[in-house]
Amino acid sequence: MPEFTLLALANKLNAKLVGDAEVAVTSIATLKSAQPGQISFLSNPKYRDQIHESKASVIIMRESDAVDFKGNALILDEPYVGYAMLAGIMDSTPRSASGISATAVISPQATIGHNVSIGANAVISDGASIGDNSCIGPNTFVGENAQVGDDCTLWASVVIYHNVVIGDNCIIHSTAVIGADGFGFAPHNKQWHKIPQLGSVVIGCNTELGAGTTIDRGALDNTMIGKGCIIDDQVHIGHNAILGDHCAIAANSCVAGSTAIGNHCIIGGACAITGHLIICDGVTITGMSMVIKNITEAGVYSSGMPSQSNREWRKNGARYRQLDGIAKRLKAVEKRLNKD
Repeated sequence: MPEFTLLALANKLNAKLVGDAEVAVTSIATLKSAQPGQISFLSNPKYRDQIHESKASVIIMRESDAVDFKGNALILDEPYVGYAMLAGIMDSTPRSASGISATAVISPQATIGHNVSIGANAVISDGASIGDNSCIGPNTFVGENAQVGDDCTLWASVVIYHNVVIGDNCIIHSTAVIGADGFGFAPHNKQWHKIPQLGSVVIGCNTELGAGTTIDRGALDNTMIGKGCIIDDQVHIGHNAILGDHCAIAANSCVAGSTAIGNHCIIGGACAITGHLIICDGVTITGMSMVIKNITEAGVYSSGMPSQSNREWRKNGARYRQLDGIAKRLKAVEKRLNKD
C-alpha cells in the first residue's frame, strides 16, 4: 500500500501545511473511525468537536477550524473538494479489464484504439469504435457503429446499443443499458403498434452513469446527455429527452420522453418528471417530487410529502378528500358576503 507524506499531499492539493511535513498516511477514513496512518477531513461544522478526539494522523480542514487544533493539518477553503481530490490520488479501484481477453469477440470491422482493455466474453460489433486507453468490462456488449471515446471505463455487463455515441472520459457502471428502444407505440384497433426508434443516444464527455441506469434511444432525433453529468443508479431517461451540462440525478428518478432539462440542474432521488416539459438552467428538484409543468425560473422546487405518523396521515388524507366540498362552501360564503 503506497504511503504519502504530508508534504507530498500538500503539494498535490495546493494546500497549506501545518505540522510535521514527513508524517505519512496510506488511506482515508472518517474522523470517528480514523487510526494513525490515515487522513481524514472536516467539511461539516457540526462535527468540529471530533477533530480533537480523532486519531487521524492528518486532517483536512478550513483555516477557521484549525485555530486551536494541535495536530497535523492541510488547510483548504473547501475541505470536501480536497477529500474528493485525495480519494482520486489514493484510489485503488482495479480496472474493469486488463488486456484483451482471449474470449472477447471483436469484429474485424471494429476499430480498437491504443492501450485498450477488453474483458472476457465482451462483444464489440461491426463498425464499433473504442477510443484510446478505454476499458471494456467482461460480458459487455457494444453494438454496431457505436462509438466509445478515449479514457472510458465500462464495467461488467454494460449494454451499448447500435449507433450510440459516448464521449471521452466517461464511466458507465454495471448493467446500464444505453440506447434501448424508447417507449413508442401507436394505438390501433385496440392494439399497440410498435414505432421503430430511429434516433440514438449521445452522451457528452466526463459523464458518469450509475448501475442499472437506462437511457432510451430517440424516436427520430437523438436522446442527448450533456457533458460532466452524474447520474446515479436505477435512473431512467426516456426517448428524445435532453439533459444539459453538469447536471446531477439521484437514484430511482425518471425523466419521461421529450423533456428538456437545462444546465446545472440537480434532481433528487425518486423524482418523476413527465414528458414534453422544459426545465430551465439552475433548477434543484428535491427528492420524491413530481414535476408536471414547465419550470421557467431557477430555484428549488418540491412536491413530495414528508413522513408523518400513520394517525396524522390518515387524518390528513380524510381532510384531503373533503377539500372539494370545503372549496365549494367557501365559494358560496364569499358569494353571499360580496352581495352584502
